[in-house]
Amino acid sequence: METKNIMIVGVGGQGTLLASKLLGRLLLDKGYDVKVSEVHGMSQRGGSVVTYVRYGDKVYSPIIDKGEADYILSFELLEAARWTEYLKPQGKLITNTQQVNPMPVITGAAAYPQGLVEKMTALGVDVDAIDALALAEQAGSSKAVNIVLMGRLSRYFDIPEAVWQDAIEKSVPAKFLELNHRAFTLGREA
Repeated sequence: METKNIMIVGVGGQGTLLASKLLGRLLLDKGYDVKVSEVHGMSQRGGSVVTYVRYGDKVYSPIIDKGEADYILSFELLEAARWTEYLKPQGKLITNTQQVNPMPVITGAAAYPQGLVEKMTALGVDVDAIDALALAEQAGSSKAVNIVLMGRLSRYFDIPEAVWQDAIEKSVPAKFLELNHRAFTLGREA
């Protein structure tokens, strides 16, 4: 099998690291060679964060270059727009429609760009945009956005839902399992 590439992008504190670990564990359990990169960016300070997950028969490097990502999973809308050049021509961008204001917007030096989904679609990007924050809150916690997005991503894989749910059980503390199972299902079925 040729190597597949998934980028997970967001803002520090949104759970991108848990998402990449969960995805890496799932793919390892399916028998793939998997490389997961370190988190890049200011993960504790609300800065831009990106992780790479690569899997296949044999993966030699954890890095994804521009134009190589089969999927980009974005936890925030501006981050989705920021990383689109890494997507393959037939790649899929799955994004949360949530907007987290970067420092220039907070200070009033810039305005948050409007119409980003429409602009990316006009550029030929295959966008699947959902309000993952609303679904996470429906599941019971705004912190479950990452698992909602994992549920959405799972729709594009030929891996049974039970295998994804098992990876959740291996990745999150027992006291949060019911919440995370609900979040995953809401994202998958949205």
